[in-house]
Amino acid sequence: MRTDSSPGSLPAREHLPAAGAGTPVLDVVIPVYNEEKDLGPCVRRLHEHLARTFPYAFRITVADNASTDGTPRVAAGLAADLAAVRSVRLEQKGRGRALGTVWSASEAPVLAYMDVDLSTDLNALLPLVAPLISGHSDLAIGSRLTRSSRVVRGAKREFISRTYNLILRGSLQARFSDAQCGFKAIRRDVAQVLLPLVEDTGWFFDTEMLVLAERAGCRIHEVPVDWVDDPDSTVHIVRTATDDLKGVWRVGRALATGSLPLDRLARPFGDDPRDRDLSGVPQGLARQLVGFCVVGALSTLFYLLLYSGFRHFAGSQLANALALLVSAVANTAANRRLTFGVRGRGGAVRHQAQGLVVFGIGLALTSGSLAALSAATADPDHSTELAVLIAANLAATVLRFLLFRAWVFPDAEPPAPAPDHRLPEPRLPVSGPVDPYRTRSDATVRLQPVRPADTDPRDVR
Repeated sequence: MRTDSSPGSLPAREHLPAAGAGTPVLDVVIPVYNEEKDLGPCVRRLHEHLARTFPYAFRITVADNASTDGTPRVAAGLAADLAAVRSVRLEQKGRGRALGTVWSASEAPVLAYMDVDLSTDLNALLPLVAPLISGHSDLAIGSRLTRSSRVVRGAKREFISRTYNLILRGSLQARFSDAQCGFKAIRRDVAQVLLPLVEDTGWFFDTEMLVLAERAGCRIHEVPVDWVDDPDSTVHIVRTATDDLKGVWRVGRALATGSLPLDRLARPFGDDPRDRDLSGVPQGLARQLVGFCVVGALSTLFYLLLYSGFRHFAGSQLANALALLVSAVANTAANRRLTFGVRGRGGAVRHQAQGLVVFGIGLALTSGSLAALSAATADPDHSTELAVLIAANLAATVLRFLLFRAWVFPDAEPPAPAPDHRLPEPRLPVSGPVDPYRTRSDATVRLQPVRPADTDPRDVR
């Protein structure tokens, strides 16, 4: 897992401004390897669909992964015939390598890709990219596993796909439904931050990107698609599945050990840029609440286990005091590190001392509850004692959070984002028409306005 670069922080989501004439808003990448037969019909059909339905300027980029057949010749011919098409040649194989290379060099604000077989119905393309253009979402994926999707494929591929996505949910806590559908899009400003962290260069590339994006707080929009399996697909299922499982293990280990700098990418709770101009609003409140609740739940469980153990050889009051004292020390240490982000040993003794004061307040609440229970019932059973203690601890927890935030850790702030050390955008050799108004000497393409299609859609199938 790549951890040697500082990717910078995620940008605010904003509606993309209307681009100038000739500037593509959308760049659709088609990674290919030895697809001389299907490439021409695929690109022409996609070009016709976009010219007819997409309201912005667009580009189609054919990313050739070191093909050994006539694919480069076909791609160059398409770039010469169609103004909105360009071709890029890579000398190494790997779908992830192709997408990462082309996306990193593209100037289009929305980047997408689809498989050359066009198994996904193209009517889902505009719904896929619209949330990215509007600023609602950071990434968008086509999903074959939602209830409203319509899918035609064999039982073997259906089983493999669903099993793989269940593995992602169980091992990496992924919440998106379909990681493998070859129909995805991402905002360019988000891709610039995420791509340096993605290590895989093959079929696991987009799964890894989605997992990291989700952990960094990006919003992933899912679009139900109509999808028909390509019986002539050249994907090697067993090898791909093995590589994917290796990728799941690698990413899971990196997340478990904390070797990824995802905390520097996480978005604030309110992501509208106007929210950041408000004064007097506590920062990081939502994140601290979540962290405090998690620590509190674990501490309560730890406390109840301790109380049940101490109760075997001590009275209820002494067992409560011992259990609360031990769990309070652990709770303060956990909240100091995880909830309020305080690092190092500086102030640790003072924080524990203040935490013990908070503990005393909690002890008074719980002990008072037990005293009230004893006054009401001469010999309460154990389950009743636990119920009273749980209710008292809930009240003490709310008060503990307020005291922690306002008194124990008043100066704790989220870490400042790392400085942006992005490398300059790579320049790719391209073929196709070059904007005559471009004065730079490189071969980067700046497209002219898209010409409307002249052909009948039935002629390009």
